[in-house]
Amino acid sequence: MRITGWHNLWLILFTVSRGVAQQSELAYTALPLQNLNEFRPVGSNWKLVSDVFYDVNKTGGGQTKSGGGILVNDPSGKSKEHLFTKLEHGDLDLELDFMMEKGSNSGVYLQGRYEVQLFDSWGVKEPKSSDCGAIYQRWDDSRPEGRKGYEGHPPAQNVSRAPGLWQHLKISFRAPRFNQKGEKIANARFVNVVLNGVPVQQTIEVTGPTRSAAFQDEKPTGPLMIQGDHGPVAIRTIRYKAYSLESVTLSKLRLSAYDGTVKSLDEIHSRTPKLEQAIDGLAHQTPGSKDNFAGKISGTLHIPSPGEYLFNLNLRWILPNVNTAIPNGAGELKIDGKKIIEVSNKTDGVASSKLTLQTGDYPVEITYFKSFGKRSMPSNDILLAVEGPGVQYTTLTSVVEADAPVSQITVLAKEEPVMQRGFINHHGRKHTHTISVGEPDHINYTVDLQKGEFLQIWRGDFLETTPMWRGRGESQLSVPLGSLVELSGKPSLAFLTDQNTVWPDSNATYDNLGYDVDAAGRPVFKYALGTAQVRESFASTDEGRKLLHSFTVTSAPQDIWCRVAEGHAISQLPNGLYAINDKQYFIELPKNGKPIIRTTATNTKELLLPIKSTSGASAVTYSIIW
Repeated sequence: MRITGWHNLWLILFTVSRGVAQQSELAYTALPLQNLNEFRPVGSNWKLVSDVFYDVNKTGGGQTKSGGGILVNDPSGKSKEHLFTKLEHGDLDLELDFMMEKGSNSGVYLQGRYEVQLFDSWGVKEPKSSDCGAIYQRWDDSRPEGRKGYEGHPPAQNVSRAPGLWQHLKISFRAPRFNQKGEKIANARFVNVVLNGVPVQQTIEVTGPTRSAAFQDEKPTGPLMIQGDHGPVAIRTIRYKAYSLESVTLSKLRLSAYDGTVKSLDEIHSRTPKLEQAIDGLAHQTPGSKDNFAGKISGTLHIPSPGEYLFNLNLRWILPNVNTAIPNGAGELKIDGKKIIEVSNKTDGVASSKLTLQTGDYPVEITYFKSFGKRSMPSNDILLAVEGPGVQYTTLTSVVEADAPVSQITVLAKEEPVMQRGFINHHGRKHTHTISVGEPDHINYTVDLQKGEFLQIWRGDFLETTPMWRGRGESQLSVPLGSLVELSGKPSLAFLTDQNTVWPDSNATYDNLGYDVDAAGRPVFKYALGTAQVRESFASTDEGRKLLHSFTVTSAPQDIWCRVAEGHAISQLPNGLYAINDKQYFIELPKNGKPIIRTTATNTKELLLPIKSTSGASAVTYSIIW
């Protein structure tokens, strides 16, 4: 067992986190799944349903409910056909949800040629190119035995969820390029593959179609294909952005630099510039201080086709979690003389706006200032990005800076459980008295010791702690490296007058008593709720497929309740498990457990278990499966 973090965590001063501004984007195009009109004629193995159930514990026995919204493949009969879209795509951003049956195998083929593997890889310790999230291998029968498969790319880590749970796949694909003679001049490339929120592939080039592709040639476009001859799979929420080869450009950049201290954008507009010069990128490219400057950058924006465009402006020296009463700068973007974006400390230095434009060239002006510097603040670079009809999200004329290399600071649980004390961001709020625990079989969780709240679970690698230690540790956070499930964060135990009493946001009588470390190196949390004494523990079981959550309560003056789960939906499945949040994760209760599912005032659902008061110790245990 290892413990890392601060010994005097409670004495560290902190700033409560404000929500970090999110990058905006244009809407995706969704494939409606109420009929099969968006697909080529399909085999009888594909059908539309409104719900699907795959048993996490066994192969076969899948159940569906009539309706629409979900595509299900059942290759158990004679038909085992692949599913092709009528859409023919080149460059593509694709998102979809999928669900695997236990032991099942399928795949998503971009242009019907290049496969991202779908597979039941739940619990696999060392993923291969056949596991979920992999770029599947190419195949050549003429190669020597054992080397016929080649160029396969395993996922960077295994973050696959259990069979019967919905998983999310996001792919950014760049199609192969051809010259006017039809000769290939650039290979297809997977820019990113993100599985369950975690990047598992980045900048992977494929020299040709992968194994079992529908087409062995290569072309600028092709249909999206979902494999139908290997195993049961369910697909929903298919959406995409298709791109042309046209691009937005920003050229003829000129900088007007201003001298002296600037406190507002209005001051800049009334001053005469000290220096005017041509520049080659969006940055304050002048000699002098990097901690105090102001400027205007003008240029020409070329729009290739008419439509709605989204612009994002980011002044990188303005960081989140800083004091808004002491502004470190501001900026604005004007296009064709109209101000469309203004950024400041109040927006965390990031803002977005949409604008409808016709094909042509437009004057652009970015005005900005910086008041002071911090050790971890990028000095002078500006990010302006655009997205539009047929135009992929593009950063315009950014400056490549040779920053001093900083290695990622990670904490991994390799041979024994590891505990990390520190700060965690949970639902946009910084929790300062937390402990995160990582298990060697890649199952992890976080508890708030100050309030006795169970905050989150994740599957995959443990923590990145770079923001805690790099520079002055500006954000102070430790960041989960795997696929995260954020829980509601309220107390797990509470005394209720009856089963209809509202669950408290906090326990006024909660008293943290620290924790012991058991023989396996896992913490056992101790606290009091009034006169009741509680010991709470977690353990990875079934080779990392389940997280066991246990409570032992003594000296309770009355029955106590355990809040097992909360979500927008909770339902019991045919196998006895409880599905939380439309099959985001499962809860397995003890056989003698008699839970209550109730609706809250905010129309969410709660799953409660009573813990009966006895003269001795009372206990309750349940498992989380994801």
